[in-house]
Amino acid sequence: MKEILSRLNIQEHNSGSSTGNEWLESSGEVIDSFSPVDGKLIASVQSTDRAAYQQIVLKAQEAFAVWRQVPAPRRGEIVRQIGEALREKKEDLGKLVSYEMGKSLQEGYGEVQEMIDICDFAVGLSRQLYGLTMHSERPGHRMYEQWHPLGIVGIISAFNFPVAVWSWNSMLAWICGNVCIWKPSEKTPLCGIACQQIVAEVFKKNDIPEGVCSLIQGGRDVGEWMSKDTNVPLISATGSTRMGKAIASAVAARLGKSILELGGNNAIIISQHADLDMSLIGCVFGAVGTAGQRCTSTRRLIIHESVYDSFKEKLVKAYAQLRIGNPLDEHNHVGPLIDKDAVKLYLYSIDQCKQQGGRFAVEGGVLNGDAYESGCYVKPCIAEVTNDMQIVQHETFAPILYLMKYNTISDAIAQQNNVPQGLSSAIMTVNMREAEEFLSHAGSDCGIANVNIGTSGAEIGGAFGGEKETGGGRESGSDAWKAYMRRQTNTINWSTKLPLAQGIKFDF
Repeated sequence: MKEILSRLNIQEHNSGSSTGNEWLESSGEVIDSFSPVDGKLIASVQSTDRAAYQQIVLKAQEAFAVWRQVPAPRRGEIVRQIGEALREKKEDLGKLVSYEMGKSLQEGYGEVQEMIDICDFAVGLSRQLYGLTMHSERPGHRMYEQWHPLGIVGIISAFNFPVAVWSWNSMLAWICGNVCIWKPSEKTPLCGIACQQIVAEVFKKNDIPEGVCSLIQGGRDVGEWMSKDTNVPLISATGSTRMGKAIASAVAARLGKSILELGGNNAIIISQHADLDMSLIGCVFGAVGTAGQRCTSTRRLIIHESVYDSFKEKLVKAYAQLRIGNPLDEHNHVGPLIDKDAVKLYLYSIDQCKQQGGRFAVEGGVLNGDAYESGCYVKPCIAEVTNDMQIVQHETFAPILYLMKYNTISDAIAQQNNVPQGLSSAIMTVNMREAEEFLSHAGSDCGIANVNIGTSGAEIGGAFGGEKETGGGRESGSDAWKAYMRRQTNTINWSTKLPLAQGIKFDF
């Protein structure tokens, strides 16, 4: 790992405040990054203090005045170069993601590939920032709309996707002519430093001024500075619903804009018409991938009563084959939770489930021994419950899968929707009528609804996000770029008269 850190320009002690290639001194507290893989200290990062933050904002404002004047296709060319730089660093960055966060090595590589994919998407988008033309009711007039960059985009990301979600935001924001200030999770600060080093070098080669890509590090207080800052018109935040509500309140108080990607409590409906063997793959990966720490992780399986016992049997057999251990070993399926606090929450959720009447088909617990010395490795488990149990209504960021029965498809959809969150959902069925009902206006109330695939593994081409307590934001593909810009309606009078709208007369 030392060689990887060296190639990514990460030192034993690092500044966490940067305007690009310039790293600022700060008196903020030191963040020690410990790997959940083996419990060892990887490196340390100096948090951003208020003075450094203000300097970064000032530099970002100056850079915006220059960057917004760069033609969008030229901005796209620079993002293309960032994609190439990420291709060169994919192996090293993927291993760092795996080691600092704890997800499997293949998932670490996959996360960097998502960054590369969004770069490719953004390059094409740089020539497609379209507006509309409208017919005016007044003769000799032309109406159209155009889109302008907002300015500084503040990005607050979570530990579970320490690099990909930042890239979803930053690449689109840069294409649109904005500048970015990123606060990564204090649980994965080194991934932030590695990305900053990679992209800042590309901007430097293209003679782009400091401040287009900036980095700040720290805890809640640093995020609050940015959320309350009127100089930052847009905050895009990923994290818990509790955190999102606090950010939304702070941003709304100053009438700013926010994109919120918050909690998920995702369900898969297993129909009596499902291909059970195919369904098993999606359900198991959705539940145990990233040790259940994805916002799109599968939390609930709503299974038709006629296939409930047979599918439960398949699940139990599959869980018995899971290999838990060092995520850098590609033979392992499940790595550790992010830290010991996450382990405590996992154990608390199991206890609450039992107290509320849940029965465990596969028991959980913390793994001990030399291979699990960090104390962050747990057993993926399966509980039989009812959807109205209090514990089932909450998002538990751990590999706990809840099973429940249904009788009719309308009952299954009602159970799927009867939680506060609304991110991702899926149905496994070969019955066209069931699939269409699930996707209809009376179907899933989530931002993502899939048929015959699981709840996790979204592609960057589609807009990503959810409803209800998930926040309502959209990132990545489709027309999500519009959230990073302001719309302006323009009317041009090319006639020799000045007629008023609605036929109003004003003569003097």
